[in-house]
Amino acid sequence: MSKLQAPFRVDHVGSFLRPKELVEAKEKFVKGEITREELTAVEDKAIEKLVEQQKKAGLKGFTDGEFRRQYWHLDFFWGLNGVDHTQAKIGYQFHDEITKPDSADVVGKITGENHPFVEHFKFLKQFEDEDFIVKQTIPAPAQFYFELIRDAEHIEQTFSVYPSKEELFKDIIAAYRQVIKELYDAGCRLLQIDDCTWGVIVDDNFLNIVSKESHLTPEELRREHKREFLELNNGILEDLPEDLTVNTHVCRGNFHSTWASSGGYDSVSDALFEDENVHAYYLEYDTDRAGDFKPLAKVSD
Repeated sequence: MSKLQAPFRVDHVGSFLRPKELVEAKEKFVKGEITREELTAVEDKAIEKLVEQQKKAGLKGFTDGEFRRQYWHLDFFWGLNGVDHTQAKIGYQFHDEITKPDSADVVGKITGENHPFVEHFKFLKQFEDEDFIVKQTIPAPAQFYFELIRDAEHIEQTFSVYPSKEELFKDIIAAYRQVIKELYDAGCRLLQIDDCTWGVIVDDNFLNIVSKESHLTPEELRREHKREFLELNNGILEDLPEDLTVNTHVCRGNFHSTWASSGGYDSVSDALFEDENVHAYYLEYDTDRAGDFKPLAKVSD
């Protein structure tokens, strides 16, 4: 068991570019040219090499680079019970590029037992020592909810299974808490919640577009989403073990080095920095699209 206490002065958000041999193996698996076991062996080898590189670089927290995933978020959703891999009508619009339309739909009661990410964590755990700790990354529950309401078809499907938002939120929170419990029982002491939802609702252009199909104004939409995101995210953070550190990574999307949204943190700083119950924030501040540092004054001690 590592004796380190995150967050660290120098860290990374966890996702790395896939090496060529891993990309090729995944393509072969999709074509049916290799078995799941053969793909896993390639993944294991690539992850071991990445772990060693992180250690040599002097990093304290390490990840598997998310090498076993297709997407940073969807694989986690697909691993929940009651959720299926589906296709949306269109992918997400990034700057000058659109993603593939892969998505997730609710098809039954959402639960979190036996999530595959727990086994992925157990593989990584073997490389941990007193000066080197596994950081497990998962998408935020707010991100999951956002996927389930991404368009009219998703909304119809979601609420055909769940008659009320209250019941949906209750099960999302319970499912996440179950996964976190199983990760903790397996030895996880550092968890990162990846969340693009805040980065989306700071974008006035996005809210203006969505409000045209809603009875709410852009600012009313922002207030509603802030309330929803906090309810979901804080719901999974209640009464966690004291020795489990949880940080959150907030960005505005990154697909082939392009971006999805723009806007400073001002409009969400009260909810995100004053009310979300995480230990640390990993914030995108690499371009002018992220605004200035003034909103950080609201980050609590």
